[in-house]
Amino acid sequence: MSTQVKQQHNNLDLKETLIKYKSLVGLLALILVVSILSPSFLSTKNIFNILRQTSVNGIIAAGMTFVILTGGIDLSVGSILAISGAICASLLVSGQNIFVAVIAALIVGTVVGFINGFIITKGKLQPFIATLSTMTILRGLTLVYTDGKPITLGSGDLALNFGQIGGGKILGIPTPALIMIITFAFCAYILKNTQMGRYTYALGSNEEATKLSGINTDKVKIAVYTISGILAAVAGIIITSRLYSAQPTAGDGYELDAIAAVVLGGTSLTGGKGKITGTIIGALIIGVLSNALNILDVSSYYQMMVKGAVILVAVLLDRKSN
Repeated sequence: MSTQVKQQHNNLDLKETLIKYKSLVGLLALILVVSILSPSFLSTKNIFNILRQTSVNGIIAAGMTFVILTGGIDLSVGSILAISGAICASLLVSGQNIFVAVIAALIVGTVVGFINGFIITKGKLQPFIATLSTMTILRGLTLVYTDGKPITLGSGDLALNFGQIGGGKILGIPTPALIMIITFAFCAYILKNTQMGRYTYALGSNEEATKLSGINTDKVKIAVYTISGILAAVAGIIITSRLYSAQPTAGDGYELDAIAAVVLGGTSLTGGKGKITGTIIGALIIGVLSNALNILDVSSYYQMMVKGAVILVAVLLDRKSN
């Protein structure tokens, strides 16, 4: 009898462990299946390619994690990426140095993120409506700013040096992947070890109780949307650098991939629950899935269907675990 009870206890522990680490288990299972279907998948070249492709979504998703932890949403990140990249590229084309162009792009992301937070807190708008509005405005502004045409950097020394941000390597590792790793480490530190991190979780768990405890919830909300804006601008710089141009339609749909990465990583859409490490795994799941579908020569139409199905399953699992 005691052996049976012990076996049941072990099965229960295994089940709880699998639920706790379901994102990691899903990623490892995906890697195993794809590596069997395509032996070239685990080559060093392809792994670095996955990291490079994942970096942009991963960086945006890191900022989105802060927002979703508060129970909010940021639909404007793709448009922030586009306008930041366009301004960065136009400054480089005009002869400004890389430092000035990058700082200008980051300032744009900071300002837009702040505006999002300000509209949500002071205007008392739902995050969905507020960021949907700024998403549309910024997309139109980008098209006006670029006249609907790509801003090409050319092939001069300035463009080549700037191109190292998105296409270069440091110690053999793609630069965008290193930027992503640094971003995740910085965000993880904030969420785990700072007052800002504790307030972010508290706000998502129970906003009214957080207010009553004396915490300035408006300030926290503005801060998280500002962080999201800054990281979207970082992604815009990387994309512009990689392509040697700023595309007016850049970042279209990236907000959905970022939200998917956060949810796949186990962060609850209702707020207050989740970790940045989970977002890393979520971003890698999307990156590996996209890479695998390309390697297996799956039509882009079917790829959209597969991604949608994966997101749906992730949301259903999220609801079941809450």
